[in-house]
Parts: sequence; structure tokens; C-alpha cells
Amino acid sequence: MRYALGIEYDGSQYYGWQRQKSVISVQQTLEQALSKIAAEPIEVVCAGRTDTGVNATNQVVHFDTTKVRKDVAWTLGVNTNLPKDVAVSWCQQVTEDFHARFSATARRYRYIIYNNNLRSAILSHGLSFCHYPLNEQLMHQAAQFLVGQHDFTSFRTVHCQSHSPIRTLLHCNVTRKGDYIIIDVKGNAFLHHMVRNIAGSLMKVGQELKPISWIKEVLEAKNRCLAGITAPAAGLYFVDVEYPAEFALPKRTLGPLFLD
Repeated sequence: MRYALGIEYDGSQYYGWQRQKSVISVQQTLEQALSKIAAEPIEVVCAGRTDTGVNATNQVVHFDTTKVRKDVAWTLGVNTNLPKDVAVSWCQQVTEDFHARFSATARRYRYIIYNNNLRSAILSHGLSFCHYPLNEQLMHQAAQFLVGQHDFTSFRTVHCQSHSPIRTLLHCNVTRKGDYIIIDVKGNAFLHHMVRNIAGSLMKVGQELKPISWIKEVLEAKNRCLAGITAPAAGLYFVDVEYPAEFALPKRTLGPLFLD
């Protein structure tokens, strides 16, 4: 049988999603908990691998098992065996043609910036912090140059292993809620550090260090050295993944929870 799970996690204590030797990962932690419930080794496939320190509110994974268990075993039972910073939010049996990664049609991230001249102790975790005033309207205008199909070489790490830098962004919106600035990006797929590099560049526009048109110039230059810094991982959340309606997977609030 094949099951799909919804997963959320605080990535601050993990070296990313992917299982690695000698360091702790979200994948390894989840597989260990699932294997206890299944009483057999379980391997999972995710919708989108996240980097060290990156969070998720709506990650989707699938796994195959020969064991029959009630859905509550794959949710409450697995959660009992997980640390507090990883949790299963839903479970659904799916057909064998479902694949968490390859069946996905779109993925969505939110980058959250706490924009205040003084840092917060209570909100010191899970957010990026910028004490310089940011103009979110300028950031939003600049972000529109990134919407559509483009070569995003300027916004990927030099270590990115993707064969093609071509990606399609369906939207890139920047809004403000009080002291929070939210960069909401949806696309068919993303390159390594792409969202964080976009965020770092948009923040230069928000500080009015660069004009709106600078984002377009950087995009067209296809040169990572011309873009802004890579924004910290703490502010990034994997918030949604879309699949064809035929799979009828559950939908949850995007999060982070303190936003909506």
C-alpha cells in the first residue's frame, strides 16, 4: 500500500530534509518513527527537499508498506515517536501512481521578515530579522519582474545541482502585516537557495539601496555575483504543494500560524 502524509517541522535543529551520514535530518527522523509503527524499514519521498534550518508547514511525503495499519497509527502513533519539532498533520492512502515529488504541479514558499528597529526576544526563533525600514510596496513591484518562465541563474547557489536554471514563477507577492513582511512565492519548482536569494535581493530594493528595475537587470544578467546576499534560512517556510484534483489530498491553512 502507498500512503501520503502531511508533515510540518521546525527545521532549526536539522541539517535539512535529506538523509545524510553523521548529521540529523528531518527525513531520517520521520523514517525512524514510521518504521517503529510499521515494524519494517520505511523510506519516504518528499515533495520538495528543504535546506538546513528551513521550516515546513505543509510538506507532503509518500511511502510504501506491506503492513496494514489504521490511519490513526500513521498520525497519532507516529507523532508519539517523533520529537516535538516534527509532526504528522494528516494521512491518506493513495494509488500507486501518486508520487509526492513527480505528481506535484506547484510548490509554494513564504519568507517571513520581522521588520522593526529593535529585535524581539519572543520572536527570535523562526523568523528573519531586519532593523532597517523596508518598503514592501517597492519590493512587490520589483518582484513582478520574476513572475513567469525565466533563467534564474542569478538566484541560485553555485552548488546547485539542477541541470537547468529555467523555472516558472506563478506569483511573487510581497505584503506587510504590522511588523511582518511576507514574501510569498509560488512556482513549478525551485533551485537551490532560490527563494532565499530572491528575498535577499528584494530586501536591497526595500531598503531603497537599489531601484525596482535592478531586479530585472540581475535576472537578465544570469550572474549570481550581481544579486543580493542569501537571506537567513530561519525565515523560510515550505507552505504548500499542489497536486491534480484526482488525488483529493487534504488542504490545510498555509501558515506560519501566527500569520493566517
